[in-house]
Amino acid sequence: MGITVGFDLDMTLIDPRPGMVAVMNALGVESGLPLDGEYFAANLGPPLDASLRGFGAPEERIPELVTRFRAMYPDTVVPVTVALPGAAEALHAVRAAGGRTVVVTGKYGPNAKLHLDALGLEVDVLVGELWSTEKAAALTEHGARVYVGDHLGDIRGALAAGAVPIGVTTGPCTKEELLAEGADVVFDSLTEFPGWFSSFGEPRGSGRSDRGRAPAE
Repeated sequence: MGITVGFDLDMTLIDPRPGMVAVMNALGVESGLPLDGEYFAANLGPPLDASLRGFGAPEERIPELVTRFRAMYPDTVVPVTVALPGAAEALHAVRAAGGRTVVVTGKYGPNAKLHLDALGLEVDVLVGELWSTEKAAALTEHGARVYVGDHLGDIRGALAAGAVPIGVTTGPCTKEELLAEGADVVFDSLTEFPGWFSSFGEPRGSGRSDRGRAPAE
């Protein structure tokens, strides 16, 4: 049996930033609140309700704002979102080795699925609305031995699940930040993932680094 690998979605597999700017700014105009789409899109990762609180949205309005954001999302964000370099190839590398892919994201699940379908990114399992160490439950349930993400929260989730934490600098966090949080390897993009994955689990003495690699199954 192959290895199960988990991936984050926003800024790991996909780049939704233009649409995120538009939908948050539109929500701000509609609600009369000072919502900053540019800042929101540049700092994707934390849950939507936390971001809204950060903009000063009143607590009693958070549920309605989340519902409205999710309703506006499909027509505003999905059509202008693109796959990040290497995303399809990374997923294919896992499948070609007989493995399974699990996307664990903080995004609302139905909207996450719209992205995957629109971009033709095939995954075995999708789990939404989990952030940081909350992701560990899904990663553990599905047996993920590796988790790839762009945010410090992704590294924390991988470590909490006992999975090998892999970082990519396509999001808001630097290589130094990801390594300091505990990432085993940090890539500039997912184009580097297939080469790394091809030697994952090689036994000691193979001539390649064993750092962060579990024994071969």
